[in-house]
Amino acid sequence: MVKWWKQSVFYEIYMPSFKDGNGDGLGDFTGITSKLDYLKDLGVDGLWLTPFYPSPKVDNGYDISDYYSIDPAYGTMENFEAFISEAHKRDIKVIVDIVLNHTSSEHEWFKESRSSKDHPKRDWYIWRDKPNNWESFFSGSAWEYDEATGQYYYHAFAKEQVDLNWANPEVRNAMYDVMRFWLDKGVDGFRLDVINFLTINDSFIDNPFDHEKNEQIHLYDKDQDGILTVIEEIAQVVHQYQNKFLVGEVGSEDIEILKRYSGRNKLDVSFNFNIGSIAEFDAEKIFEQLVETEKAYDSEQIATLFFSSHDMSRHISRFGGDEERAKLAAALMLTAKGVPFLYQGDELGMRDWVTDDIAKMIDVQGRLVYEEALKAGKSQEEALVAANERCRDKSRTPMQWSSGTHAGFSETVPWITVPEDAVHTNVEIQEGNPDSMLSFYKRMLKLSREHTSLQTGEYEFLRYEDKMISYMRSNDKERTFVALNFSEEEKSLELELKNKELLISNKRSTLGDNDVLTISANEVIILKEDAGNDGLNER
Repeated sequence: MVKWWKQSVFYEIYMPSFKDGNGDGLGDFTGITSKLDYLKDLGVDGLWLTPFYPSPKVDNGYDISDYYSIDPAYGTMENFEAFISEAHKRDIKVIVDIVLNHTSSEHEWFKESRSSKDHPKRDWYIWRDKPNNWESFFSGSAWEYDEATGQYYYHAFAKEQVDLNWANPEVRNAMYDVMRFWLDKGVDGFRLDVINFLTINDSFIDNPFDHEKNEQIHLYDKDQDGILTVIEEIAQVVHQYQNKFLVGEVGSEDIEILKRYSGRNKLDVSFNFNIGSIAEFDAEKIFEQLVETEKAYDSEQIATLFFSSHDMSRHISRFGGDEERAKLAAALMLTAKGVPFLYQGDELGMRDWVTDDIAKMIDVQGRLVYEEALKAGKSQEEALVAANERCRDKSRTPMQWSSGTHAGFSETVPWITVPEDAVHTNVEIQEGNPDSMLSFYKRMLKLSREHTSLQTGEYEFLRYEDKMISYMRSNDKERTFVALNFSEEEKSLELELKNKELLISNKRSTLGDNDVLTISANEVIILKEDAGNDGLNER
């Protein structure tokens, strides 16, 4: 029996920015619940929620101060339970973000740990008399001096995000209890934040330095020896519950590292940043990474397919702002071999927002870069440019529901700026337009749902030629051919087309009676035949 998540399309909801249900300018569970019919109509099978636990929000919820509650800004436990129930009524699964790597400095565990060197929870965190040279992944030293006890504590990210000591069995058991709590609440799995950054030994070897790039190489502060044993423990805890799903954020673009974390007795999947975080459009590089992933993974592993998230620039902006190219990227995510993860607003073609005022910048990563740039002697204008490059606010702006006030997200001023182009790019405008990005996503999602070869089919071939990616996927029921012409020129493929069915084309192409398939610039063509018919073969 095929596991449900292998046939699912997931949709990431960034909690503060999806829909405000109580008029305070911040997204919440009431708002999300009110849009479940939209998500069902869109055609997604699962939702990934970013953190909704109590938090000082230094890093917008990824600094958790209480793992067992709902942040009042997002509602109540009753609101959460109602949301889960309503999602499940619509056959929509829900996975939730969990941060196992660190807690907020406001968490009671850390308050107890820092109270005394002799406190039973002292060893729940990482304390040293002298720091090594490890740097925070945000900026500056990863060690913060605590005057109360005269030692330094470790934080891989912001100083308010204090790393737990996963070498301590008490810590592991406490976090497993947290996961069991939410599984008992009915969640269908977890997205594990920065999971390969767990500190699970006490070697603390200094990291090397790349003098050419003038930056530290993060060699010993992630992917530590013994990490996979802990991953297997986590998987064992979660998979004691039936039909649960684990996806890990493994901070690497190296497929040889990524592949270690998923498969039998490990995570079900990990995010394939080797594909998803390509900085600018490059069809050949995308193809090469698809091929490398296919070669690297064994029969127990499957890739994830995504190009955007709350942590990166939206791919329509990274890929040059072209809507037709963005449609082809969507088609690839929804037809290539892997588990697709869409990000809220991608289905509208929402663009990055870049601020012209540091006072409007909210993301801690961007603000820290701004401060470091000023310390390095940069002007305010130069510092703002550097901050915008690293700032994650660009993809975190409110979901654009309508052309009305605040893009229909809220009745009051939202927590973050609404981009000016929301008046032209929103659900209300696109729903009635058959040529819109939203309509294309709906068609693609319907197609992927109806054709099992696009869910579980293997590649018969995966090819690239002059900015065109093509592949055949097949199972015991059907064969499906996909051609994605990312070029600005018309292309021709010689194919035997007898008794074939055109499933989709964004250019509204039709099939002729001959063996030549003509593919327009920036066109996707998907053809289908029943298994057992050998007619559809590339010549």
